[in-house]
Amino acid sequence: MSVLNKLPFGARPHGGSSAPTSKSGGLPPAVSASPEEMVDLERRRDDLSARVAELQWDLGGLVYEMAVRDRIRVEVLVQRAATLQEADAELSEVERILRTEQTATAGKCATCGVPHSSGAVYCWQCGSPLLVTRPAQTIGAR
Repeated sequence: MSVLNKLPFGARPHGGSSAPTSKSGGLPPAVSASPEEMVDLERRRDDLSARVAELQWDLGGLVYEMAVRDRIRVEVLVQRAATLQEADAELSEVERILRTEQTATAGKCATCGVPHSSGAVYCWQCGSPLLVTRPAQTIGAR
């Protein structure tokens, strides 16, 4: 079960281990996708898009059926909404990576290995920080 499924709807994970940095500083090393990886990402985006649409459809139908029967079960709705939220977050990240891949500025999380966009601060999957913070006294010291 994903970290997102254990959090309240809309909550963001915090914590995790530090990602390694490149020799030049605080950013993780950039990883450029090969043409095969791009095709895989595009296929993954299409699969996720279809899954998100199906999950939305099913959630709407479930709410309708519960309302018709006058038996709303919030815990079931929250569980289904969390599943939809997780799929939608992954779809958003894959779409962002595909957009940024045109400039070859995407990377992978050092903790869980999922791809992330260049502007990401935390991994969308595990919540690990993608940038390493350093204490103020070490920045000026040489």
